[in-house]
Amino acid sequence: MIAVDWKVILDLIVSVLLIATIGYAWMLNQRLSSLRKNRDDLAKTIAAFNEATLRAESSIPKLRKAAEESGQTLQERVEKAQSLRDDLAFMIERADTMANRLENAVRSARSDGVKAAPEPRGNAQIGTASTPTMPPPRMAGNRAAAIAAAAAASEAESDDRSEAERELLRALQSMR
Repeated sequence: MIAVDWKVILDLIVSVLLIATIGYAWMLNQRLSSLRKNRDDLAKTIAAFNEATLRAESSIPKLRKAAEESGQTLQERVEKAQSLRDDLAFMIERADTMANRLENAVRSARSDGVKAAPEPRGNAQIGTASTPTMPPPRMAGNRAAAIAAAAAASEAESDDRSEAERELLRALQSMR
């Protein structure tokens, strides 16, 4: 009896192991079929990624070229702006000098007018009044008018001025 029992026990163990192997084989088959299905999807995804990579690589030189062109354009504009800034600074300095000269001239004209007041003219005709003298222009707070007046007073110097200076003078005169 003991010999039969060992055979039965051994057959039972083998049959349990076979059932476990069949279950494992079935589960492995399911996973392999899922992997085959996902492999096709993965291959499609990889192909799309490769295509996108190639497009990106082909557009890099175009982007570099566009960046270089815009950089050159920006550099040209910066250089032009710097030269305009320098011209404007020079014109402002020159206009300030001219305004100061004009202001000094007006002050000296006022002081000369106060020191040597004009003598009243005798008028032979009765009923006519003498022509009143015009007071000198007021300079307080009106720097643009002073600059425009200085520009008008120094028209003779306009031969040695740049075009930008002449345009500034015309703009100042039109402000009056």
